[in-house]
Amino acid sequence: MDDSAKRLLQRFMRRIPTQMLKTTLEKWSRLTVAQQKSLDFTQSKWALTEALLDICEENKWTTKHISELEMIYVIDNPNQGMWHAFQLMDPEDDAHSVELTQFKEQFKSHLSELIRHVSVKIKKHTDEAVWIRIAWGDSYSRPNHLKPTYVVHYLQTPYVFVTSLTSKQKPLLSQALVLSTRHHAIKDANLSGKKFTAIRDLLMRQYQQAFPTKYPSPLKEKNQTVSNPLIEREQAGPAANRLQMACEAFGDGMLPQLQSAVYKLETKFRDQTNKTMTEREESFRCVVKFASTNLLESLRDCASSGIASTPVTPLLSSIPLKGRNYFVITDNSPGPSSQMHQKTDG
Repeated sequence: MDDSAKRLLQRFMRRIPTQMLKTTLEKWSRLTVAQQKSLDFTQSKWALTEALLDICEENKWTTKHISELEMIYVIDNPNQGMWHAFQLMDPEDDAHSVELTQFKEQFKSHLSELIRHVSVKIKKHTDEAVWIRIAWGDSYSRPNHLKPTYVVHYLQTPYVFVTSLTSKQKPLLSQALVLSTRHHAIKDANLSGKKFTAIRDLLMRQYQQAFPTKYPSPLKEKNQTVSNPLIEREQAGPAANRLQMACEAFGDGMLPQLQSAVYKLETKFRDQTNKTMTEREESFRCVVKFASTNLLESLRDCASSGIASTPVTPLLSSIPLKGRNYFVITDNSPGPSSQMHQKTDG
């Protein structure tokens, strides 16, 4: 067992919670029953690490085997790191027929042609997602398994999710993905977040959506102590309308746990009381960020409770509608009366 494999195992042991270790090792399926029983999971992390190092040394396991273990843990616990969404563009006629085996061979082949030293592992998950682990090297150095890139792609869809990718590696990965999926281009989807499941569900519409209705049902009153039925009916109508519009804008039921949305403003300054700023020729620039443990749910609650006005402004409803959480707001045309439009950055 070389130093690279030892460092990878030690880092893995630092990352994984002790209570998840036993299950993850069982899924790895490389330990014998006797080796599994020899591990005392009540011991300290340090003692468990030493015991696993001895077993790996005895079996002469390499970075190939340890990276398999790490990959199992990451697939089961994807909500860590910063994930970025991308969308494949202009599919060829046979793009829908690309199978897993074909994709594996093509992706590894194309990436190996672009970079001399690279290690690629591909694993299909139970939800049809194809998980890819890439350890990058270069012309002179071996792949660095301590800083891998993870890629998730759903075959027969244009969606790709990536974490831990540098600007130097991005064009290499993009080219390999485009060629192996039979597309002509790939673009940034302007959607990112620390919760992989949230950005996946938002972009792929895997959550309960509400659709416009002309006759929304009145809300059921939670507090049954209201004595005046006229007041109750008068309050229930506007409340039901607000809830309907809020659900149409952001979705119904459980929503993807998106944690932030960023708006970059590049517009003319509009305030007649401040002529110095208003008369400036260059655009006024600032960044506005909304943050919450569940941003979509917070925005929906604000709209349905009357804290925010309804109908919901397109600047906010565009988050679920377009599957994005990064927007650039620019002026449609020069002048203080011009309308604003949303522009994709990059």
